[in-house]
Amino acid sequence: MMKAPLERLWNEHFAEECAAIDTEEERALMKKVAAMYEAINGLLTAEESNALERYTEALCELQSSFLKKAFFKGCEFSAAFLLDMILFGEAP
Repeated sequence: MMKAPLERLWNEHFAEECAAIDTEEERALMKKVAAMYEAINGLLTAEESNALERYTEALCELQSSFLKKAFFKGCEFSAAFLLDMILFGEAP
Protein backbone atom coordinates (compact mmCIF):
# COMPACT_ATOMS: atom_id res chain seq x y z
CA MET A 1 0.00 0.00 0.00
CA MET A 2 1.10 3.57 -0.60
CA LYS A 3 0.54 4.71 2.98
CA ALA A 4 3.91 3.63 4.47
CA PRO A 5 6.07 5.55 1.96
CA LEU A 6 3.79 8.59 2.28
CA GLU A 7 3.98 8.36 6.06
CA ARG A 8 7.78 8.28 5.88
CA LEU A 9 7.85 11.16 3.37
CA TRP A 10 5.54 13.22 5.60
CA ASN A 11 7.44 12.49 8.83
CA GLU A 12 10.95 12.86 7.44
CA HIS A 13 10.52 15.77 5.03
CA PHE A 14 7.28 17.70 5.03
CA ALA A 15 5.69 17.88 8.49
CA GLU A 16 8.29 20.25 9.87
CA GLU A 17 8.47 22.26 6.66
CA CYS A 18 4.67 22.72 6.54
CA ALA A 19 4.66 23.94 10.14
CA ALA A 20 7.31 26.59 9.46
CA ILE A 21 6.19 30.21 9.70
CA ASP A 22 7.67 31.73 6.56
CA THR A 23 5.63 34.71 5.45
CA GLU A 24 4.72 38.07 6.92
CA GLU A 25 1.07 37.02 6.83
CA GLU A 26 1.84 33.88 8.87
CA ARG A 27 3.93 35.88 11.36
CA ALA A 28 1.12 38.44 11.76
CA LEU A 29 -1.44 35.68 12.30
CA MET A 30 0.82 33.99 14.84
CA LYS A 31 1.24 37.26 16.76
CA LYS A 32 -2.53 37.79 16.69
CA VAL A 33 -3.20 34.26 17.98
CA ALA A 34 -0.57 34.61 20.70
CA ALA A 35 -1.97 37.97 21.85
CA MET A 36 -5.51 36.63 21.91
CA TYR A 37 -4.40 33.56 23.85
CA GLU A 38 -2.56 35.66 26.42
CA ALA A 39 -5.54 38.02 26.81
CA ILE A 40 -7.96 35.14 27.34
CA ASN A 41 -5.58 33.23 29.58
CA GLY A 42 -5.18 36.32 31.80
CA LEU A 43 -8.90 36.26 32.56
CA LEU A 44 -8.98 32.63 33.66
CA THR A 45 -8.41 30.76 36.88
CA ALA A 46 -5.65 28.12 36.98
CA GLU A 47 -8.19 25.36 36.36
CA GLU A 48 -9.77 27.23 33.45
CA SER A 49 -6.32 27.99 32.05
CA ASN A 50 -5.44 24.28 32.12
CA ALA A 51 -8.71 23.48 30.33
CA LEU A 52 -7.92 26.12 27.69
CA GLU A 53 -4.45 24.64 27.23
CA ARG A 54 -5.87 21.13 26.72
CA TYR A 55 -8.45 22.52 24.27
CA THR A 56 -5.76 24.40 22.32
CA GLU A 57 -3.58 21.28 22.13
CA ALA A 58 -6.54 19.24 20.86
CA LEU A 59 -7.23 21.85 18.15
CA CYS A 60 -3.58 21.77 17.09
CA GLU A 61 -3.65 17.97 16.90
CA LEU A 62 -6.83 18.13 14.78
CA GLN A 63 -5.32 20.72 12.44
CA SER A 64 -2.16 18.63 12.12
CA SER A 65 -4.24 15.55 11.29
CA PHE A 66 -6.15 17.45 8.57
CA LEU A 67 -2.91 18.81 7.11
CA LYS A 68 -1.39 15.32 6.95
CA LYS A 69 -4.58 13.93 5.40
CA ALA A 70 -4.56 16.67 2.75
CA PHE A 71 -0.92 15.89 1.95
CA PHE A 72 -1.69 12.18 1.55
CA LYS A 73 -4.75 12.86 -0.62
CA GLY A 74 -2.74 15.27 -2.78
CA CYS A 75 0.01 12.70 -3.28
CA GLU A 76 -2.50 9.97 -4.09
CA PHE A 77 -4.30 12.22 -6.59
CA SER A 78 -1.02 13.26 -8.22
CA ALA A 79 0.11 9.66 -8.62
CA ALA A 80 -3.26 8.59 -10.08
CA PHE A 81 -3.34 11.61 -12.39
CA LEU A 82 0.18 10.96 -13.70
CA LEU A 83 -0.47 7.25 -14.13
CA ASP A 84 -3.65 7.96 -16.11
CA MET A 85 -1.79 10.46 -18.27
CA ILE A 86 0.97 7.94 -18.97
CA LEU A 87 -1.32 4.98 -19.61
CA PHE A 88 -4.28 6.63 -21.29
CA GLY A 89 -3.05 10.03 -22.38
CA GLU A 90 -5.80 11.83 -20.50
CA ALA A 91 -6.66 13.04 -17.02
CA PRO A 92 -8.97 10.97 -14.77
